[in-house]
Amino acid sequence: MTEQIFEKIFITALLSTFLVKLWLGLRHIRHIRAMKNTVPEDFRDRVSIEEHMKAADYTSSNALVSLASDFIETLLVLWFTLGGGLAMMGKFWVGWTANPMLQGMGLIASAMLILETMELPIALYKTFIIETRYGFNKMTPRLFILDILKKIFLAALLGLPLISGILWLMAEIGEDWWWEAWLAWMVFNLVILAVYPTWIAPLFNKFKPLDESAMKRRIERLLEKCGFKTGGLFVMDGSSRSSHANAYFTGFGKTKRIVFFDTLLNNLDEPEVEAVLAHELGHFSRHHIVKRIVLTFALSLVFLWALGHIRTEAWFFDGLNAGSHTDAMALLLFFLVAPSFTFLVKPLLSFYSRRNEFEADAYAAKQAGAEDLVRALTKLYRESAKTLTPDPLYSVFYDSHPPASIRIAHLRKAMHN
Repeated sequence: MTEQIFEKIFITALLSTFLVKLWLGLRHIRHIRAMKNTVPEDFRDRVSIEEHMKAADYTSSNALVSLASDFIETLLVLWFTLGGGLAMMGKFWVGWTANPMLQGMGLIASAMLILETMELPIALYKTFIIETRYGFNKMTPRLFILDILKKIFLAALLGLPLISGILWLMAEIGEDWWWEAWLAWMVFNLVILAVYPTWIAPLFNKFKPLDESAMKRRIERLLEKCGFKTGGLFVMDGSSRSSHANAYFTGFGKTKRIVFFDTLLNNLDEPEVEAVLAHELGHFSRHHIVKRIVLTFALSLVFLWALGHIRTEAWFFDGLNAGSHTDAMALLLFFLVAPSFTFLVKPLLSFYSRRNEFEADAYAAKQAGAEDLVRALTKLYRESAKTLTPDPLYSVFYDSHPPASIRIAHLRKAMHN
C-alpha cells in the first residue's frame, strides 16, 4: 500500500512541476510579446525599437524550446520509472555481467547517455536554427560534434571513477556511507575547480594572455586597488562558437585566472570592460564564490542524507517500478525524481543569487563607476538580444540575475547617493 501512495505522490509532483513550468513559460512569452512594441523608458536612448523587438522574438523562441525540453524530460522520467525503462535496463546489465559493480556503472552510464541523446535534437535546433537565425551562432557541425565527443570522453574519464567510488562506499561502508560519499564529492569538485583552467577548458577553447596594452594596465591597476591576485589575465576565443560576450573567474589558489571573451573586448570600451571586471571582483570581495561553493556542498549533503535514508525502503523502489533494489538503481531514481519535489525552492535560490548580483554591482559602482557599468550592461543586453521585459514571476523562478530595469535602477540610485 505504501508504494501505491508514493507512486501517486510522485505522479502528482512530476506532472504538477511540468504544468507549473508550462504555465510560467507561456505567461513569460505572452508578457514579452505584449511589451514588444515599446522600449522601456530607461533604455529608449540606448536600445532601438528594432533591437528591442529582436530581443523579444529571440527570447520567446528560446522559451518555447525550453518548454519542449521540459516536455521531453518529463516523458523520459515517466518512461524510466513507471514505464519500466530502468527496470528493463537493469535486467539487461544483469544478463551482460555478473559483477554487481559493472552492472551498476553500466546502468547509470546508459541512463545518462539516453538522457543526453534525447536532448540532442533540442541542442541542434537551438544552435543551428535559433542562434543562426538571430546571428549569434559561429559553431560549425564539425565543431559541434567534436564538442559532444569531448564531453563524452570527459564524462567517462572523470565520472565513471566517481560513480564507482560512490557505489563502493554504498556497498561497503554501511549506513553512514552518505557521509563518506559527500566527502568524496567535495574533494572531486575541488579538484575539478583546480584543474579546470589548465586541463579542461583548453580542450574546448583557445586561451591567450591579454596583450600588453592600455587596457591591460588599466585592469592591473584595478586588481591592485581591489587587492586581487590572479594567476593571469586571458582572452578566450568565444567568437569561435558564438557572438555572445562574457567574462568570468575560474580556478582557485595558484590556478585562479580572469578570462575575457574576445567578443566582450570587441564590444565594450575600456571603462566598460573595467566596470564589468569590477563587478566580478565584487563577487570575490564579498566572498560570493566561496559562499556558493559552501551552499552547494550543504545542499548535496542534504540530498545524500535523504538518499541514505530511503535507499533500502521497498516502497521507494516499488512505487517507481524499478524492479531491482540495487544501490545504482537507488542513485538513479533519487536524482531523477528529486527535481519534481524541489522545483518550488528555485525562487529562494534565485533570490540569494540576485542579492549577490546587487552587492557586486554596488561594489563595481564604487570601484569603477556606476555609469560605466550601466553602459556596459546595456550593451551586453542589446548585443545578446536578452529581453528587457521578462515576466516578473518567470524571472523569479529562472533568472539568477535581476531584470535589467531593476538592476540599472539600483545602479542609478547608487549614482545619486
